[in-house]
Amino acid sequence: MKLTLKLLTVALVLFAITSKSFAQNLDKATLPEQNNSKIQWWQEARFGMFIHWGVYSIPGRGGWEMYQEHIPFSEYAAFADQFNPKAYNPKEWVTKAKEAGMKYIVLTTRHHDGFCLFDSKVSDFTAPKTGAKRDLIAEFADACHEAGMRMGFYYSLQDWHFPGILPQGGPVSPSNMKLLREQAHAQVRELLTNYGVVDILWFDAPAPDDPESWRSKELFEMARKLQPNIIINDRAGLPGDFATPENVVSAQARPWESCFTMNRTWGYARYDRNYKPVHEIVRLLASCASQSGNFLLNVSPDGEGAIPIEQVEIMNAMGKWMQVNGKAIYGAGPSPVVAPNLGMTSRVKDKVYLLIQRWPGSTVPFAWCGSKVKSACLLATGQYARIEQKGDRMWLHDLPQYPSDPYLNVIELTFEGEPKASEPAYQ
Repeated sequence: MKLTLKLLTVALVLFAITSKSFAQNLDKATLPEQNNSKIQWWQEARFGMFIHWGVYSIPGRGGWEMYQEHIPFSEYAAFADQFNPKAYNPKEWVTKAKEAGMKYIVLTTRHHDGFCLFDSKVSDFTAPKTGAKRDLIAEFADACHEAGMRMGFYYSLQDWHFPGILPQGGPVSPSNMKLLREQAHAQVRELLTNYGVVDILWFDAPAPDDPESWRSKELFEMARKLQPNIIINDRAGLPGDFATPENVVSAQARPWESCFTMNRTWGYARYDRNYKPVHEIVRLLASCASQSGNFLLNVSPDGEGAIPIEQVEIMNAMGKWMQVNGKAIYGAGPSPVVAPNLGMTSRVKDKVYLLIQRWPGSTVPFAWCGSKVKSACLLATGQYARIEQKGDRMWLHDLPQYPSDPYLNVIELTFEGEPKASEPAYQ
């Protein structure tokens, strides 16, 4: 038993050292980018909405039907004639995003099937030229601009109705590659010319994953010339301005954003009820923010343009949590003070937030704190704790015996001076 306790103590010490080192290194690595005004707003936002929506929302089996079910393009194209979304109201989408605490929205202007929600001169497989008879991106852009919502355009470089184009990046003939590249450059130019200010360009699925084949450098230069303040992700064969791990929290030593589905699919899937619980989604958001990352949460409207009720309910719950606890998320980064026995910590300016996954009872203990704590407030109730501090050890007394928040309880710490970690030492 003594050996076990000693090993546990060593493990906690190592965790504290590692967390502190990671926070310091990450701060140093991201500082130049954080001073870059083009991306500063994005790093302060921390929480955004991803929207996967297109003609694949008609069959409603997840978005990859054309490839996974090997549907010939001539057959798949019939879905476009049915795609006339009567319930499409992008102003409502923007309102739902704001109410959830999201600060930006990224919408799929074109997914891997090649169908464009926008008016394109280089393709007939578009919403204005098929069932919808309208430019759906124009309506979305107007809604975002009117509401002051930051707006991003997702664009898949892949296009499955070209012969030989495979998701895994199979061989592409030079002639097809030329057509794909020319189409991509022309459509990106259209997107960045016709819809006002675009804040984010979110590429996906280059097949082949080769910047020379896509002339990605020229593509980036064109994008930045057309939209001088745009930020671009890392999925066109070049590093871009930020990294985009998918369905995993993977902290980077540069600006990064994890995108996650609510259930098991990106596009609308009529019978997919396998939703993540709200407490898990809150935890993922906190995990990203506490490591200087953004969290991009996907919604998948149906063929009529309505967001499924389960997703609306999740966003409503997120919004209520963010109204109380958002100060621990927006602009957050790693904290020098760690509390591995409780869960996670984040730092915003000179405040530290305990993001408590394992509520310990009416006394909340933690350690490795190198600064004097002046106050400790449980955000869910506004209650202040009675503070006991001995060296680097802390006890926050007189708090509720049971957790007040059903998802993730947050305690805000203020300090006399700057928050610092103690130097871990063990006998």
